[in-house]
Amino acid sequence: MAAPAGIYLDASATTPPAAAVVAEMAEVQAQAWANPSSLHGYGLAAAEVLERARWRCAAVLGCSPAELVFTSGGTEAIHLALRGHGATLAPGRLLISAVEHPATLAAAKQLAQQGWQVKQLPVDRCGLLDLQALEQALEPPTRLVSLIWGQSEVGTLQHLDSIGARCRQAGVPLHVDAVQVVGHRPVNFAELPVDLLSLAAHKLQGPRGIGALLVRRGLALAPLLAGGGQEGGLRAGTEPVVLAVGLARALELRQQGEAANLHGLRDTLLMALLGLDGVHLSGPDPRCQPGERLPHHLSVLVADRAGCPLHGRALVRELWREGYAVSSGSACSSTGTAASAVLLAMGFSEAEAGSGLRLTVGPWLRAADLTGVAPALERARQRLAATP
Repeated sequence: MAAPAGIYLDASATTPPAAAVVAEMAEVQAQAWANPSSLHGYGLAAAEVLERARWRCAAVLGCSPAELVFTSGGTEAIHLALRGHGATLAPGRLLISAVEHPATLAAAKQLAQQGWQVKQLPVDRCGLLDLQALEQALEPPTRLVSLIWGQSEVGTLQHLDSIGARCRQAGVPLHVDAVQVVGHRPVNFAELPVDLLSLAAHKLQGPRGIGALLVRRGLALAPLLAGGGQEGGLRAGTEPVVLAVGLARALELRQQGEAANLHGLRDTLLMALLGLDGVHLSGPDPRCQPGERLPHHLSVLVADRAGCPLHGRALVRELWREGYAVSSGSACSSTGTAASAVLLAMGFSEAEAGSGLRLTVGPWLRAADLTGVAPALERARQRLAATP
């Protein structure tokens, strides 16, 4: 079935695969389809392609190939980081922020069931971590910190250098969920003050079903999946060679500037939307805080002309009727109907926290694609306001 026609503005949920990614994956599928653990010629050819893909990914990400573990995506990478490292330690305290992705919350819950304490650190109105609270909480029994670097709902970029420096001084390992960051900002693992970093290919026009965890040399991890020695003994199962190549190609395209100047598209759209009464920015303002927001990310709260917040999920449906694919909240918790936990943690009321819209752009868009978004939102608002 062909995809429905429309303008896709939901890059933080997933991205359409780049043509160059699809083409290289098809070529590899035809030539390196064998099990890379097999010792015959077919298997050896697949193993070589897999390791070349690892080296290609490592070259873009600034890490050693030995520090890169392929996973099935961001969720598995996050779980391997938290539960995998946690399994090597005596139970202690895990620090997370109040605006984490559901995958991190789920991994933290599992650690809590194993005797760990989990402490959520507060954020401000823009979603930025309270650094003083972090510093105070880094004393024993804290053994691990996990923070989302680029917040998926509101686009906030945490001050990673300041956070990492505090964790290093306290001797506490730091994992960062960089799923929304990789491909949109340069990442050099060798220079970052972090010990574990998770990413996913489908956020940067790569294939779904693959991600990676970067692991600092010397950091102990226990595997979540047993049964084989793949990925340095950290992830049993036949390696997805084709998907690894897709991730490598997607990273290279972004390094070559495929996603350059997305902030310009985003900012033009922002100005158009803020021209509507009742539409307000959530998260850092890129006009005065450009380094504190993902460059492709825009999130707003929407009210009617009388100032009453409108239901974000209803707006998503109405905008799709207009031909625009947007989001409300995290795509990984899209079955819920409650107000956004992220916006509540940032200090918004329950009504406001249910009125959020997220619009995220990508290199498949041009300025002309965005000119109708604000008028479409206005029509959507009028329809919802007229609904009893």
